[in-house]
Amino acid sequence: MKLLLTSAGISNTSIHHALVELMGKPVADANALFIPTAIYALPEGATIAQKVICGTLGDPFCDMGWQSLGILELTALPGIQQSIWLNKLREADALLVGGGDCQYLTYWMRQTGLADLLPSLLSKTVYVGLSAGSMVMTSFGTTYGHHTLPADTPKSLGWFDFALHPHLDYEGFPDNAMDKLEQLAATLPMPSYAIDDQTAIKIDGDKLVVISEGNWRLFS
Repeated sequence: MKLLLTSAGISNTSIHHALVELMGKPVADANALFIPTAIYALPEGATIAQKVICGTLGDPFCDMGWQSLGILELTALPGIQQSIWLNKLREADALLVGGGDCQYLTYWMRQTGLADLLPSLLSKTVYVGLSAGSMVMTSFGTTYGHHTLPADTPKSLGWFDFALHPHLDYEGFPDNAMDKLEQLAATLPMPSYAIDDQTAIKIDGDKLVVISEGNWRLFS
């Protein structure tokens, strides 16, 4: 199982090298699929998705020289034969899962069966999360509440027994200051990683490594 859980994408050379190492090939030789679903639960979701795909918002993620890039929108999958989109998943070297609303993303990953398929897929495909796309794999998720899902819908898949708090000390998110995240971590029953946009968590099998050219902290 191979995952690269980022705060903001492939933001520096160290994270880029970690991605290449997990895939076993350069980005230019790799096929990627982008899942924008979580973004659509935000008020400006469609605009944000377009900017992420075109590379005009944030750090490199979709627009970084992939051999091919496809879009896999989870909300469209229930009306499509599984064999069609499952074949595309199996051909992908990297599954790029964008940020947004963790609860909305969790719901659609379960509804489509993707959550059940991932364990077998990730023996070959690398899961690359961005913000909520990373958080959803842990034991702690968040929601913005701009959707119509039941309030008790799970906010994460809980694959890993830790919490991940991205965008540490990001100027636009005052609640992501180190002291605020430390207070939040103290209320949670699992360890918490606070990571800034120059940091990612690399998971290869049972090995977890923090990759950083910035700032991060583990609250245990």
